[in-house]
Amino acid sequence: MEFTFSENFNFMDKSGIDLDSQEAESGHFIEKRSAMEPFDKAETEMNEKITDIAGKTGLKRWQIISALIVLGLLTLIFLIWCGYRFCKKKRPKDSKKKGKEQDDEEFLVENEEELDMKDELDIKQDSTAEYLGKLQYKLDYDFNSQSLNVTMIQCCELPALDIGGTSDPYIKVYLMPDKKRKFETKVHRKTLNPFFNESFSFKQVPYSETFDKTLVFAVFDYDRFSKHDQIGEVKIPLCMVDLAQTIEEWKDIQSIKVDDQYLGDICFSLRYVPTSGKLTVGILECKNLKKMDITGASDPYVKIKLLDRKGKRIGKKKKTSVKMGNLNPYYNESFVFIVEQEQLRRVSLELVVADYDRIGSSDPIGRVELGYNRKGLELKHWKEMVENPRRPIVHWHVLKDPEPGEDDEDEKKEKKKKEGGGTNEKKEKRDDNKIQ
Repeated sequence: MEFTFSENFNFMDKSGIDLDSQEAESGHFIEKRSAMEPFDKAETEMNEKITDIAGKTGLKRWQIISALIVLGLLTLIFLIWCGYRFCKKKRPKDSKKKGKEQDDEEFLVENEEELDMKDELDIKQDSTAEYLGKLQYKLDYDFNSQSLNVTMIQCCELPALDIGGTSDPYIKVYLMPDKKRKFETKVHRKTLNPFFNESFSFKQVPYSETFDKTLVFAVFDYDRFSKHDQIGEVKIPLCMVDLAQTIEEWKDIQSIKVDDQYLGDICFSLRYVPTSGKLTVGILECKNLKKMDITGASDPYVKIKLLDRKGKRIGKKKKTSVKMGNLNPYYNESFVFIVEQEQLRRVSLELVVADYDRIGSSDPIGRVELGYNRKGLELKHWKEMVENPRRPIVHWHVLKDPEPGEDDEDEKKEKKKKEGGGTNEKKEKRDDNKIQ
């Protein structure tokens, strides 16, 4: 008899379990265990080391593990930072030195793109500048009489500053830096395109001195009940023009820069006693005054005047002491004016900070005027004084640009007074009695 056995047969144990599958599972378990043996050894070694360190240092097991974790995190952060610095490393400085060629074309292209972007930004800024209109003028210098003849022809496309969509423009013409000689055109009502055609002559201006002077056209909007608003200005340095021939041209009106107008601050107090009519002005201090001297300093003092509705001085003006070479002078000086309570609405108080000059007249640095005809802090300070009798009211004020030539009359009167030897004292006493 012949027996034929199949190659594919399975041996079953008594419980009916497939022996081949059991052997396969046991083989897989053995392979998995052999793969985990290195990790088990490392874990065992780590535990032994931790136990050894704990025995030597006396620290607990969790403290050592925490220290190791912190150390590992710091190491990881340091490696990340080093990689970031390496990737973002800047181009060496040697490549920017003169005389060495830069082979990196991308670096050059990036720089060119940055420059193009800066140019575009500058163009955008210029294009967004406020347009204030144009001004046409004419200049003619007479060498025989040494006079500068200026003709204010016209303006066009001025901005509307009034509620009705118009303006009441007029122009002040003066020479800087002295500002002593000034002219004004007539006011043209309700127009944005005024035609002036007015001529003015600055006499006794030697040709050699014109190189240091600047002709200024200041365009204003007239307001009957408040301070006139300045629309803008046109500055013409005479050193930049050829006075040997007649000049007639248009110029864009420029806005006034705030930085150029900052002249300093002044702190003073006002106190009014209704029963006696005494108005006490306490000049405390100034700060950050404009530099008026060549040395970079000033010799400031403060002039105090009482003005009527027309802006004329009432009575005698007061003066503080002169603080030589000081842009932040401290005075703490007080002055008294006699003003009836009924006249507080009809008068105003003017404070002018001036730079003392031994030779010639003093140059005004800035001014502040207070009264019911003013606006902003100048009105608020005056009202607080009236509403709080017998109490000194203290405020800081920003100095404003003094009107060109406004102190000329006072300076002339002082010179005449010195020459006349006190002949005007009686007149001044009479003026003092006007407001009593």
